[in-house]
Amino acid sequence: MKLSLNWITLRVRDLEKSLHFYHSILGLPIERRFESRGKQIVMLGAAGQPKIELIQGNDPTLKPECGVSVGFEVESLEEAIAHLTSQGIPLARGPIMPNPQMRFFYVLDPDGFEVQLAEHSQAGAFQGNNA
Repeated sequence: MKLSLNWITLRVRDLEKSLHFYHSILGLPIERRFESRGKQIVMLGAAGQPKIELIQGNDPTLKPECGVSVGFEVESLEEAIAHLTSQGIPLARGPIMPNPQMRFFYVLDPDGFEVQLAEHSQAGAFQGNNA
């Protein structure tokens, strides 16, 4: 059996706040927006890549402290940090460098879910270790 990731669903309290975070701040394109069974739904993500599905709800089924996070790759950790802090999004944890090829940090989305932004280096060219 061959699998590929299709989407990750986040049940959010305020769809517009979450849409602003994932689309306007993080830059995920809106693939489509629709209603199903009385719930507003937005699919975000680039063509050919797994999607983030935001579903408007009163209470998230999954609590932020359950240990689930959503991760994205960035070209430059420094640029990502500068962009997010300029948008008023503080770092929740990090930057962390668990090995010479990877650095990452976390921010929180409007519902408190951790969003990881990671940069990988093929040559292990990062300076220092912040782990």
